Amino acid sequence: MVRLTISQVAAQSNVHLETVRYYERRGLIAKPYRNASGYRMFTQETVEDIQFIKRAQEIGFSLEEIRGLLTIYRQEDYFPTYELYQTALSKIQEIDEQIKRLSHFKATLEAVTQRPSSMHASSKLQCPILLKCSNKEEDIDGKDRGLY
Repeated sequence: MVRLTISQVAAQSNVHLETVRYYERRGLIAKPYRNASGYRMFTQETVEDIQFIKRAQEIGFSLEEIRGLLTIYRQEDYFPTYELYQTALSKIQEIDEQIKRLSHFKATLEAVTQRPSSMHASSKLQCPILLKCSNKEEDIDGKDRGLY
């Protein structure tokens, strides 16, 4: 069995060393064997698991969700169809909500950028972008409030 150092795993997985350490601390990848010198020695499976994690993150899964997916992926005789179906439905709902929030904020940004400079906010307390980011504006709905 080929053993890889942490730097080799990071390079092959296209992640930083700290990412490998973080995934190890979070229990997303298996604890590595340590050689006589105390160096972590990983298997090729670790590289595959990290690549799986990164692809799952790219499509929107959280690390906790990925933990469950990895459990299913790793076990030959475990395929909970209904659980995966429910996960997919939940993720669709989450994506729809995120699209709605982002569309709403995009409309706010478009409204801000289409106003003449004479109508821009005169203080930070009136800036809809800063208000939204600081969570001091309950609902930025794109309506003309004389801000920006």
